[in-house]
Amino acid sequence: MEKVRVGLIGSGFVSRIHLEALRRVPSAEVVAVASPRGARRLAAEQGVASWYADYREMLERRDLDMVVLGLPNDLHCQATVDAAAAGKHVVVEKPLALNLDEADRMIAACREAGVKLMYAEELCFAPKYVRLKELVEEGALGRVYLVKQSEKHDGPHSPWFWDVRRSGGGVAFDMGCHALEFFRWILGKPAAIDVYAQLGTYVHGERTQGDDNAVIIVNFEGGATGLAEESWSKPGGMDDRAEVYGSEGVAYADLLRGSSILTYSRRGYGYAVEKAGETRGWSFTMFDEIWNYGFPQEFEHFVACVADDRTPRETGEDGRAVLEILLAAYASARTGQRVKLPFPPVTRTAFELWKPPEEREAQG
Repeated sequence: MEKVRVGLIGSGFVSRIHLEALRRVPSAEVVAVASPRGARRLAAEQGVASWYADYREMLERRDLDMVVLGLPNDLHCQATVDAAAAGKHVVVEKPLALNLDEADRMIAACREAGVKLMYAEELCFAPKYVRLKELVEEGALGRVYLVKQSEKHDGPHSPWFWDVRRSGGGVAFDMGCHALEFFRWILGKPAAIDVYAQLGTYVHGERTQGDDNAVIIVNFEGGATGLAEESWSKPGGMDDRAEVYGSEGVAYADLLRGSSILTYSRRGYGYAVEKAGETRGWSFTMFDEIWNYGFPQEFEHFVACVADDRTPRETGEDGRAVLEILLAAYASARTGQRVKLPFPPVTRTAFELWKPPEEREAQG
């Protein structure tokens, strides 16, 4: 079978993870990387044949089948629209976009061009979480009524995450999207009924206007509730875990502990694809982090979807559904009240729904 030829748009932390994951997919070949600053260096370091400062030049290649976006959130929409116009299938890192208007433009552009829009939610491919879903589907836990998921560390790895104009929000927007799609996926993708959120900036107020700690509660059709806990203010390395409670049992899945080395280091340590978090002091050292997080499995699936014209497990519509709940959560955090779904397709970002410009101006 002819390989699916892939181009990376972006050259930072997550693009390095994408590159390493794709190298583990025999039917994929990364042929180019595009970025205004780091593409040349990444291509040279990793042996990628071609690099471009402008991704639009890369999109002109006839031998390119699929692009993977590892860009700041404010660039997702235009890059997706451009890739679709060039006839390329698109994988977009979470969150899908800054707002629902952008999400709808992205979905429409890919649909009209006849290309796939795939939403990169790796937790739906992480081996422990895949087994957890199998337990639910087997009926081992009975009727599921509560699902919990948390991801916590001491802050993001790239400066643009702190800038709400680029990121669109804080930790809830950055990592809450993982939990929300995890809930939908585990439960069979029911519609969300309402959402309540409590957000705050407790540790990193000098670096961001966004939230650095968040609790989100979502009620779904069918009677199940999802509880997400997200933090950029937890020291001691990454903490990523899930719990599922049912009428016949309960299951706990810790994504890192049980498959890691308990480590104490005064100096800290790291390698190219380490996901996040400070490694000085106590932390959990992974032996194969990207496999435990499901990145190679995710890209094997996306590449097969392109090669065999399959429907992706995670689509642009899934990304939009997550974005809708996230935006409603930020609106809830402003009022302190539950917000019912569906949420209107406003053009404001999550941060602007939490702290509207007129309120910030009134506060001086």
